[in-house]
Amino acid sequence: MKAFAGGQAAAYKMFETINRTPEIDAYSTTGRKLEDIRGDIEFRDVYFSYPTRPDEQIFKGFSLNIPSGMTIALVGQSGSGKSTVISLIERFYDPQLGDVLIDGVNLKEFQLSWIRSKIGLVSQEPVLFAASIKENIAYGKDNATDQEIRAAAELANAAKFIDKMPQGFDTSVGEHGTQLSGGQKQRIAIARAILKDPRILLLDEATSALDAESERIVQEALDRVMTNRTTVIVAHRLSTVRNADTIAVIHQGTLVEKGPHNELLRDPEGAYSQLIRLQEANRQDTRKGDSNARSGKQTSINKSASRRSSRDNSSHHSFSVPFGMPLGIDIQDGSSNKLCDEMPQEVPLSRLASLNKPEIPVLVLGSIASVISGVIFPIFAILLSNVIKAFYEPPHLLRKDSQFWSSMFLVFGAVYFLSLPLSSYLFSVAGCRLIRRIRLMTFEKVVNMEIEWFDHPENSSGAIGARLSADAAKVRGLVGDALQLVVQNSSTLVAGLVIAFVSNWELSLIILALIPLIGLNGWIQMKFIQGFSADAKMMYEEASQVANDAVSSIRTVASFSAEEKVMDLYKKKCEGPLRTGIRTGIISGIGFGVSFFLLFGVYAASFYAGARLVEERKTTFPKVFRVFLALAMAAIGVSQSSTLTSDSSKAKSAASSIFAIVDRKSRIDPSEDAGVTVETLRGNIEFQHVSFKYSTRPDVQIFRDLCLTIHAGKACDLLTFKSRMS
Repeated sequence: MKAFAGGQAAAYKMFETINRTPEIDAYSTTGRKLEDIRGDIEFRDVYFSYPTRPDEQIFKGFSLNIPSGMTIALVGQSGSGKSTVISLIERFYDPQLGDVLIDGVNLKEFQLSWIRSKIGLVSQEPVLFAASIKENIAYGKDNATDQEIRAAAELANAAKFIDKMPQGFDTSVGEHGTQLSGGQKQRIAIARAILKDPRILLLDEATSALDAESERIVQEALDRVMTNRTTVIVAHRLSTVRNADTIAVIHQGTLVEKGPHNELLRDPEGAYSQLIRLQEANRQDTRKGDSNARSGKQTSINKSASRRSSRDNSSHHSFSVPFGMPLGIDIQDGSSNKLCDEMPQEVPLSRLASLNKPEIPVLVLGSIASVISGVIFPIFAILLSNVIKAFYEPPHLLRKDSQFWSSMFLVFGAVYFLSLPLSSYLFSVAGCRLIRRIRLMTFEKVVNMEIEWFDHPENSSGAIGARLSADAAKVRGLVGDALQLVVQNSSTLVAGLVIAFVSNWELSLIILALIPLIGLNGWIQMKFIQGFSADAKMMYEEASQVANDAVSSIRTVASFSAEEKVMDLYKKKCEGPLRTGIRTGIISGIGFGVSFFLLFGVYAASFYAGARLVEERKTTFPKVFRVFLALAMAAIGVSQSSTLTSDSSKAKSAASSIFAIVDRKSRIDPSEDAGVTVETLRGNIEFQHVSFKYSTRPDVQIFRDLCLTIHAGKACDLLTFKSRMS
């Protein structure tokens, strides 16, 4: 009943999702497919608001025409609706009224996956999946060859830095591309769009998050891609859109101005001119603040850095602007200093028990209720043996004894009816409080871990989420239902042995000698299952990470029509747990079957031995039944406990996973109170002979003996330039 209830609750939400019919269905095969498209885009009297904000109207009769091959830039204040234009062209949403047309055909009439294959999207925050660089670029085209992938990377100005990576195109980008810089991620995203070879290119603030040098490189790559394509650019920096064929100014969902850069500047009171003046005023304020901060102060490289620069034959440069250090990358053959955490160790039950100390009164009451439930089965042996004896008595005694023992059956049934639900409730309370406590401890530890810890795949958001949700819940298996059944069966075993030995010790010893066989079988079964559960847990975390990446990056998945690719990857990640689950089921079933075979073997031996003892007048018929039933009930308790081995092994594996996080000491712990504090922090920053490399990229040296001083109150821009100096 517990399994069915849990499955039913889980299935409800899953089937609610499965049975939902999407309004914009990427799997739909209906719709028009043309030989090709020219790339004309038209918004015709569009009304639109987001489903989560139905009262906030983004567009009210918005109209815009973009001819084929034209580059149009959309500018305006934040929230004016620029990015919404991109979302409607990609058909992430449908307008409530009006039409979005491509080549004069309503976007809704096209087959969705086909029309999206003709549109390329490069966003402000490029979304990369936890895979290799090659696999990320390959999302742009099905069955792309290595030559096509390299050609796309070269056009995107990405091939050079990729070739310097330890594994080249096979280098993993990490979760959400954390192993790459912003400019590198953006160039890979551009390469992905180039590989798609779209007729329509959408650039949603593609360079706004980059530094000046990265922006220049990425802009060069974009200029190559934009040739002979209809291009829609969303930009905040007006300096990046001067060369667009047309600039459209959008204000509160309305097109207020449109034309080339020079033409729009002719109207000094126009919306575009006002935007430019506003940006220039902000830039002047920033420069003025920087100038004041720089007065009397100079950013310097100390002497050791100068000597190192000379050794590297690099000319010494003097900058009037704030000095910047280049982030040169050198490939080293040195030994790896990869951050390695210890493997999770088995957690003793005493530690879990100590965490459950606040619930000791609840556990004691639950144990008392479980003991009462447990002793009823052995007492049932006394009742049944006396009932069987009563059938051989004269009629008047039979009537009297049958009424008494029948009443006793009802009494013990009522006790069991009350004690079992009570013990289940109390152990559930203790278990759920333990889960909450463990989750809070784990999450507190996670948020205080050093950033480097999160760079490793085993500490990805999907894996940590699985630990917090599933693993913490599995720990309850050791404190909730399992502990209840252990207490109940232990009391059954003790009571059964006492009743059996009081009745006839000789027969009890014979039967007792056979019971360890059942316990041995349960122990072997548990050891088999423990080995599989750890592997299955790791495999499920990998599958969870794929799902997490896909859902968090659903716009990128949709824009590249990569639903099938993501599904195939998820299916592959689920094959391992499937095979492991089947093996676990087979072994668990065999163990359970052998357990019952041994149980019936004990029955056979006990009846045979009892008959021989009765024949030799060493015991009586009722006592044989009493011993047999008491020990049989004890054996059933042991057999029931063996079925818990699967759940308990999973719970132990989950506890090891959870406490591996709880026990790990963060190398950079913001929650620690230790360390120097000063009354007033002036703000001088100094790097003294700093050598650094990321633990996940031990072969790539980021800094080697870096020395840099930044004085208090000084604004310092770190500029990247080509130099051998580290």
